[in-house]
Amino acid sequence: MKSEIKTSIMFGVGIVVAVIILSTVFSSLDTKPSATIIENLDGTIDKSGFKKAPDLVGIAHYLNTTPEKLKEQMKDKVILYDIWTYSCINCVRTLPYITAWNEKYSDEGLLIIGIHSPEFEFEKDPNNVKMAIDKHGISYPVVMDNEMETWKAFENRYWPRKYIADHEGYIRYDHIGEGAYQETEKIIQELLEERAQSLGMQIATDKALVNIEEFEHTIFRTPELYFGYKFAQGRNQLGSGEGFVKEQTVSYNEPEKIDLHKFYPIGDWKNLQDSMELVSETGSIKLQFNAKQVNIVTANYGELEIFLDGKPLPSQHAGKDMQTGNKITVSEPGLYNIIESNDSSTHVLEIKVRSPGFQIFTFTFG
Repeated sequence: MKSEIKTSIMFGVGIVVAVIILSTVFSSLDTKPSATIIENLDGTIDKSGFKKAPDLVGIAHYLNTTPEKLKEQMKDKVILYDIWTYSCINCVRTLPYITAWNEKYSDEGLLIIGIHSPEFEFEKDPNNVKMAIDKHGISYPVVMDNEMETWKAFENRYWPRKYIADHEGYIRYDHIGEGAYQETEKIIQELLEERAQSLGMQIATDKALVNIEEFEHTIFRTPELYFGYKFAQGRNQLGSGEGFVKEQTVSYNEPEKIDLHKFYPIGDWKNLQDSMELVSETGSIKLQFNAKQVNIVTANYGELEIFLDGKPLPSQHAGKDMQTGNKITVSEPGLYNIIESNDSSTHVLEIKVRSPGFQIFTFTFG
């Protein structure tokens, strides 16, 4: 057998093995109960192996509730704790399910508490979070965990993350990321039934599950790209030779070539901890990506023009937040969907900016 053929076979086997390993790793981050459920002889559940949900600590603001009201609401309730932040696209994709569960089960003993643990400074502003909860139709309590104290109390490291505690406060379910919506809802139903039996109540739970089309991820896609020098530590994502210069304005030149999964600012940009801010009158950002969806997280006013493969963004690739043709004006700090396609593919994206003071934090992909 020729050496070229052997090399190709070994390379193909290597890819298959890598995919299996990655699948195993990611599945280990998926849904998991906190302990094995054991029934006592009298039919009750032995909860000695379960942890109690920690107290909500370090809360800066209470939205859709008050501290006193929330404390009263939590008594004898099955509680779904949703740790999220409003500019996180993975968090946003879970919200239709969570709001639907709130509408369906709140009268049967389910209490949902959104724990808003911010990634960026602008997410600590209660006015920004209020706009987000109005946008997504969130009527359940949201607490602002601005200093990440409740995040730490849960020993959490991920956005989003859902914990479900039974009516006695024991954490019975834990899920990281998107997905597993049917399994999560079944746990809600089981714990509501368990609560009803324990409290001597009668409930007629609708066993039908919420039916919402789930976002289908692209397996191989560009990872999230961070513009802030602090967030970019340990990541080789800035393709420009000028690199990061902390708290300084850097003049970035037009790149000679554009590599996949890297971004290239052009113009004068100030390097901040969590973002880059345009200093020159005009500037642009180029990147080559592989995905079917592209989102940007921005702050401050910005008039943007979006180009794909050197041409104005075509309508069939326009994201839901695009406004007129290939143009979008951003003002409120948050997440904007600029590209949405049915299939994943590789393109060169260029964003032209004509607004000094415009800030960009991340690109996220789907």
